[in-house]
Amino acid sequence: MKAIRRFTVRTVLPEPLRPLGELASNLRWSWHEETRELFRSLDPAGWRAAEGDPARLLAAVSEQRLAALAGDRRFLRRLTAAAEDLADYTTAPRWYQEQTDLPAAVAYFSPEFGITWALPQYSGGLGILAGDHLKAASDLGVPLIGVGLLYRHGYFRQSLDRDGWQQEHYPVLDRDSLPVRPLREADGSAARITLALPGGRTLAARIWTVQVGRVPLLLLDSDVEPNQPAERDVTDRLYGGGSEHRLLQEMLLGIGGVRAVRAYCRITGHPEPEVFHTNEGHAGFLGLERIRELSREGLDFDAALESVRAGTVFTTHTPVPAGIDRFTRDLVTRHLGDDGELPGVDVGRILELGRETYPGGDPDLFNMAVMGLRLAQRANGVSTLHGAVSREMFAGLWPGFDPEDVPITSVTNGVHAPTWVAPEVLRLGSRQVGASRAEDALMAGGTERWEAVSGVPDAAVWELRRNLREQLVEDVRQRLRASWRQRGADDAELGWTDHVLDPDVLTVGFARRVPSYKRLTLMLRDKERLAALLLHPERPIQIVVAGKAHPADEGGKRLVQELVRFTDDPRVRHRIVFLPDYDMRMARTLYPGCDVWLNNPLRPLEACGTSGMKAALNGCLNLSVRDGWWDEWYDGENGWAIPTADGVADEDRRDALEAAGLYDLLERQVAPRFYDQGRGGLPQRWIEMVRHTLTTLGPKVLAGRMVRDYVGQLYAPAARSHRAVRGEAAVELARWKRRVRQEWPRVAVDQVETVSVEGSVGDAAELGATLTLRVQVELGGLDPSDVDVQLLSGPVDTADRLTAPVAQSLKPVARADVEGRHTFEGPLTLDRTGAFGYTARVLPAHPLLADPAELGLVAAPPEAEGMTAGVLR
Repeated sequence: MKAIRRFTVRTVLPEPLRPLGELASNLRWSWHEETRELFRSLDPAGWRAAEGDPARLLAAVSEQRLAALAGDRRFLRRLTAAAEDLADYTTAPRWYQEQTDLPAAVAYFSPEFGITWALPQYSGGLGILAGDHLKAASDLGVPLIGVGLLYRHGYFRQSLDRDGWQQEHYPVLDRDSLPVRPLREADGSAARITLALPGGRTLAARIWTVQVGRVPLLLLDSDVEPNQPAERDVTDRLYGGGSEHRLLQEMLLGIGGVRAVRAYCRITGHPEPEVFHTNEGHAGFLGLERIRELSREGLDFDAALESVRAGTVFTTHTPVPAGIDRFTRDLVTRHLGDDGELPGVDVGRILELGRETYPGGDPDLFNMAVMGLRLAQRANGVSTLHGAVSREMFAGLWPGFDPEDVPITSVTNGVHAPTWVAPEVLRLGSRQVGASRAEDALMAGGTERWEAVSGVPDAAVWELRRNLREQLVEDVRQRLRASWRQRGADDAELGWTDHVLDPDVLTVGFARRVPSYKRLTLMLRDKERLAALLLHPERPIQIVVAGKAHPADEGGKRLVQELVRFTDDPRVRHRIVFLPDYDMRMARTLYPGCDVWLNNPLRPLEACGTSGMKAALNGCLNLSVRDGWWDEWYDGENGWAIPTADGVADEDRRDALEAAGLYDLLERQVAPRFYDQGRGGLPQRWIEMVRHTLTTLGPKVLAGRMVRDYVGQLYAPAARSHRAVRGEAAVELARWKRRVRQEWPRVAVDQVETVSVEGSVGDAAELGATLTLRVQVELGGLDPSDVDVQLLSGPVDTADRLTAPVAQSLKPVARADVEGRHTFEGPLTLDRTGAFGYTARVLPAHPLLADPAELGLVAAPPEAEGMTAGVLR
């Protein structure tokens, strides 16, 4: 058969309805309830059939219906109002425009973006976080450009076979039915970027744009001519393929992504980014492309590296080394060497950027997270605890520094309230908080506005919670019937599904990816005890579980199967269900409909765990191990903390202890409080916890708070550094670093001594006494202005080790003596009682460093002479 020419037939909207096209093409509809209601009113049945996707709805609506709407003055007034609101939202100044000295633009790179189910380009938390980041940036007016890949299959669709084993399906996504548009050059041709591959091959990619409110998202697609089949498959699916396939995806994302940003800014006139944000290591190659750009402008590698680092932010999301992409050095050399991409950039220097130089590292592997840290002057984890875990995990890159001094900070994740909060909750919140727009209602800053929620009557809170639970029950029954039909059951066998779950029973939710550390099956540790909780005659609980195991994770699939087989048991199947194919559509009903959100990872392996945040914004209480964000914001009144057996090395025993703690909480605290009805038949203590959760967690867990933190703590400083470290300044900084590294082996702390004491004398000093301390330092060929000599002081433990040292800089007081030693002095005021100590260290110092630990260089006294200790009375 001859090849068939493919083309797409598009709906032509009548002139009065043309604004519908713009409303459908801007993904703001996915979090703007008024716009969704407008589309639903076109054709309610068609809206359900289109699964809430405006583009699919418009493609299916009849010409007769469109003609009728074009003459419906009431509908046209609503349409005009919606179009004007979108125009105002996308053009009027917002929070960012009220600030000063901020980046002209920020480029945000991520391998996945979870914006809406209508654009299935996400697998889990990383993508959902990236989507929420873009939406919150749009709401705040942050000039962000998102950069990712357009996968032909997206992530897999999940179903179950009769035995409960996970099945994966990869439906081909029709780009013409997705809310994407091609970026076009001035002559109308499709904009493309090209990468060079070994053997003279090339990898071309088309640039698609997605409008996410005010924020453009650029997606690169390799399924284009003239690519050969192997190159066309580079963007076939998210997190698929072998090592070389992944490397090509990450080269396209990083290197190709920078080229796509340059093309977009040239074509549209959008300001060029001053800051590049790498969301995980997958996009780390973007720094190499920017080095190549600067090398072509005449900078050498070192100067280009300093310039690139100054304007780069790197966010790590993994708390375990196994979660990091690593490639063989040979593979990287083949693709980035003379016969591949980045001509003119020394591949040896590239390999050094990704080399695992710390103890236990593999010198033959190229580590994407290590490269990301070395290419970024600013880095962060995604919760306070994860920041500490990251500093510990990557401490080997900064030898000589204690983990707490490793220059990795943290910005705790947040979630986009208008996306994840049920419309019923949003309307209630809008009335109480008093914001005019849906996206402003629950993003309103300041705790005082959230405290207004405390005025909602008990009866209104409880009625809302029951309505949301009832919606979840109905959705679960429909999904469960569909799942059993896929598993081969006949309708005659499925009458029992009409009675699954009960809208008046305490409902627990658990939904996430299924790696082993998230412990999907911890609840099954004692099946009989769980069954007793599910079937309790006065205080029953019911559990809704969802989650996908990675297609290559056989262990994860076995966990899914174990849980499914338990939920199939006729004794308990009306009280516990597993729903396959967890995605954003399911989540929109699941989070609001649950009373308790369960999270029981192995601590501290959950970087943040934002699902519990989404649940909390809907009035759901958390029942979680104190990991990620819950470790930070659990206060004893907003939920329950599952006790952890952190010191138990035996994983089996640890699981048994923590499962017992989970059962005890459910049986003795959670269920009794839910069913403890007081005046008017209402569980007042439970309702008070719901109110407390909303008023205290509401302002904290928002993506708007998160993005403001990124702007203030990382983007703005990075933009200032970007402006400062350019051209000759970058050359000078690189030259200074070379000199400091060369001379550092000669830097040494010779002596730390007390030269005077005001207050008392001896090992026991009085509170308030002031010591004058003198430090003598050898600097080799360096000048005192090249270093920061610091005094470290504070409480000491029984081994005379500082436990919470405070650093203060000392001043040079004398030129080098005949032995080449420089003298530094400063006061130390003793402001606390107990055992104390002090020592000194020397760090490089330069005005363009973001952190004194940046170079990974430190000099300290010999350990035997390094601490002076005493007792403060």
